[in-house]
Order: sequence, then C-alpha cells, then structure tokens
Amino acid sequence: MTMKFTPDHEWLQLEGAQGTASATVGITVHAQEALGDVVFVDLPEVGKNFAKGEVAGVVESVKAAADVFMPLDGVVTAVNEALRNDPSLANSDPLGAGWFFKISVANMADFHALMDEPAYAQFSANA
Repeated sequence: MTMKFTPDHEWLQLEGAQGTASATVGITVHAQEALGDVVFVDLPEVGKNFAKGEVAGVVESVKAAADVFMPLDGVVTAVNEALRNDPSLANSDPLGAGWFFKISVANMADFHALMDEPAYAQFSANA
C-alpha cells in the first residue's frame, strides 16, 4: 500500500490498482497537532462525487475549525462512523483509526503526483 500527502495536510492510503483503486483519506499528524483536541467532524455523504480541491468535510477542535479538502477527483465510497461518534480518534490515531473517508480514485496520475512521506516531512517542517 502506498501513502501520499497533500499540501492541505491530508494523507491518502492507496488500495487496489488502476481501474479499481480506492484511497482512505485522513488528516496528518501535523494537522491534528496544529488543531489540538478534535471535538467534531463533518463527514461527506457516501456516493457524492467531488472534484479535487472541493471541501469534503470539516474538522473542529477546541482551537479552530478547518476544512477537509477532497485530495483527488472521486466518489466517496465510505465514511468513518467511528470517527463521527468519537472525534478524538483523529488525535489518538490520525493515520489509522482516525481516518475520515474513502474515495474511488478516478485518475492514478493525480495520486502519484502527491507528496511522498519524505517530501511531506520537509514541507510540513516549513509550514
């Protein structure tokens, strides 16, 4: 499985291959540390089609609210109901149980154009 990162501090974990690929999406460790204690998440509707860059959800913390952007063109195939019920999962396990939603990947080239872990580490160190 391949993990990529966006400039908006979201991560994507790829599953499957071209034509059947899906990706799990969440916020990065950097994002959850900047937000502080997450108290609410607004997740997208399953089946909704989004263009890359559209607001797909919201995460609210004791400090601020932030939009969660759609990292790629695609359709939402699942949402994390456990996160909706326990938003603190975004803090305690942001790269695992704190995932936000899953999408179908419409264009693999767009996925591969995202940052890998070393590039994101350098990017977030300067953010």
